Amino acid sequence: MEKYELPDDFVVPKVNVVDQPGVNEPDEVKAKTVPEPTGWRIMCVVPEVKDTFDGTGIIKSHDIMHAEQQTSHVLFVLKLGPDAYKDKKKFPSGPWCKEGDFVIARAYAGTRFKVFGREFRLLPDDGIDAVIEDPRGVGRAT
Repeated sequence: MEKYELPDDFVVPKVNVVDQPGVNEPDEVKAKTVPEPTGWRIMCVVPEVKDTFDGTGIIKSHDIMHAEQQTSHVLFVLKLGPDAYKDKKKFPSGPWCKEGDFVIARAYAGTRFKVFGREFRLLPDDGIDAVIEDPRGVGRAT
């Protein structure tokens, strides 16, 4: 297989490295590193998983906590993209959720990524299945 050579006039783009806040910085500083949703996407964060089983003092293993977080249906809406819920034909009764809502979405829905160890998801505006008042007690059916 032949090695590919870049053309002589190819310019490698320069990337400015943005100073990232340290792990011990306050959440307000870290939050500024979370991407802004574009278009019709919704930025959500996965709520932190409790480290003990409900009603017990039994501590969950790291693997169990990771699995619960990864497959969580409950999300917290941080930000709506500028075009979210603007399609009046698709959303004749208006937005399905707003910033600050707890919502239910499919477990592996959206673009999943982590910032400083917290899992975030970018979902399409029609990826919200329900809005819930209180997420405590909501879990996956087994």
